[in-house]
Amino acid sequence: MITAHADIVGSLLRPAELLKAQNDLATGCISQARFKEIEDRAVDEAVALQESVGLEIVTDGEMRRESFQSQMTAAVNGFGEHGLDAFLWGEWHDESGAHKTRRPRRLGAVGKLTPHRYLSVDEFVYLKNRTKRIPKITLPSPGLWANFWSPKYSKATYPTLDAFLADIVGILREEVAELVRQGATYIQIDAPHYGLLLDPQTRRFYEGLGWSLERWLRGGVELDNAVMKGFTDVAFGFHL
Repeated sequence: MITAHADIVGSLLRPAELLKAQNDLATGCISQARFKEIEDRAVDEAVALQESVGLEIVTDGEMRRESFQSQMTAAVNGFGEHGLDAFLWGEWHDESGAHKTRRPRRLGAVGKLTPHRYLSVDEFVYLKNRTKRIPKITLPSPGLWANFWSPKYSKATYPTLDAFLADIVGILREEVAELVRQGATYIQIDAPHYGLLLDPQTRRFYEGLGWSLERWLRGGVELDNAVMKGFTDVAFGFHL
């Protein structure tokens, strides 16, 4: 007998009320407390939607994130100036056609990566308390963060890409350890950069950082394994 398995990759579209509230918070039109009420309600509705269609594994829809990977930059000092384009540069296609966004010129970590809070623990704890299903939390693959290492801006603190990514792995391992302590049993590693390596332009950027394509594949997997190593009570999913 074949048993099918399905769950949400992680993100769901943010409702209009939450998008408006994000703008209102940024312009000072609403308080942080009021914003959290709206944000919590968006999470509750995301959970209810997944439960209503019978999913046994649910996420919070990543309602609290600017991007699926932005909890790292929100929780860790040292990344320097960045905006949404830091995560979304490149060429994209949707129903309205092709869109091309330039990688920000000054993108690159400028200091020692220093966490000032956990990345996603609060997200997980809230989700866990809102469902009797299996709560899933997502974390970014270490290799994604090569995008934030710059030969120009990062070398004073991180002379090599390897040194930079080693600190990323350490931060993610601490996050996994705390998530496990809080009861997490299913953690997804988001690694869409592997697929992006098929694109010649994107591949040239990554290889320009000093690693060959083969090393990106082999070394990237080693970094992912380093994050997961030793956490035997957790099921890890992998999103490509």
